[in-house]
Amino acid sequence: MPEFWKSAGGHLLETTDDGWLKVTPDYLRAYFTRPEIHPVEESCEAEHALFETLMADPFCKVDSDQIARIIDEDARENYQIILGFRDLLIKHGTLEAAYISMMKQSDIRVPPVFIDQMVHVIMHNILRSVQDPLRARAGELFFRDQNVNTSDGQLMLADEEIVSMHAETGGLGGLGQLLTSTNTPMASVELDVLDDDNKYQYWERSDRFDTVLDLRFTQPGLDAFARVIEAWISHFLRVETRVQPMQSITDERWSWHVGLDIEATRILNALYEGRDVPVEDMTRIIALFKLDFRDPADAVSSMQHKPVYLGLAMGQGSRVKMKPQNLLINLPLVKES
Repeated sequence: MPEFWKSAGGHLLETTDDGWLKVTPDYLRAYFTRPEIHPVEESCEAEHALFETLMADPFCKVDSDQIARIIDEDARENYQIILGFRDLLIKHGTLEAAYISMMKQSDIRVPPVFIDQMVHVIMHNILRSVQDPLRARAGELFFRDQNVNTSDGQLMLADEEIVSMHAETGGLGGLGQLLTSTNTPMASVELDVLDDDNKYQYWERSDRFDTVLDLRFTQPGLDAFARVIEAWISHFLRVETRVQPMQSITDERWSWHVGLDIEATRILNALYEGRDVPVEDMTRIIALFKLDFRDPADAVSSMQHKPVYLGLAMGQGSRVKMKPQNLLINLPLVKES
């Protein structure tokens, strides 16, 4: 199978018998060596001691006194954050269980970057045997913000961070920043749109996140995204679904919907309630889907043999920030995940 997303850290984890990712010492060590945590030469003796203790035994108990003895205030706060995250992972044993538990909390104290990293490696686990590179590219939506280009009838999604980098530096890093600051003309940088002719190049550049997904209706990219949604739900909830792209919702029996982001949730709620929705808001919707449960008994009685509608929308700045947890906590299921 092709290798992809080495940056996800999947090699640091073990897989349980049911296919979830078991927290390991090496995975925790990767967080303790982050720049915010790793001591520098000027760090105090207590900070060095705590770091060495955690590297030797990432699962060891750390009491409040050990943290209080650290002189630097920022370092103390960083250790409180990273140890809170560690304790959550240890408590639940797997990344998937920790993720679901965290998403059900009203007050999430884990930094967003850590959550995105969790989704990154979980999605890698879900797609580890996939042979269609478009599905891997569609999986990026679950943990990386996207920039949408709708000019000339297009519906192209590119990585927000990469687009911003190219806008600021022309994709040339520090040299690009220097040229920009001196108003030196630079050649425009175009990202490659994946299609049937070039899609397999994705594997060798997957960690660069520099390819573009065509999400227009009837295009393979939209179908790939639908298949990834099915796989995400199946992996976490053990529920099999059929997800089909749609152009509009005309169902008079519309009973349930799930927004895949904040904007889509807001717009779909308004439509469901029969409120007038401005044209500008309607144009924010970039994808609609119909989800059916393959086994109707998986749904609550009132939703058996009825579809759930899904929507994805772009917010300010033509930006898509997906909330994949909505697919796990907002479906009308009989059993709890």
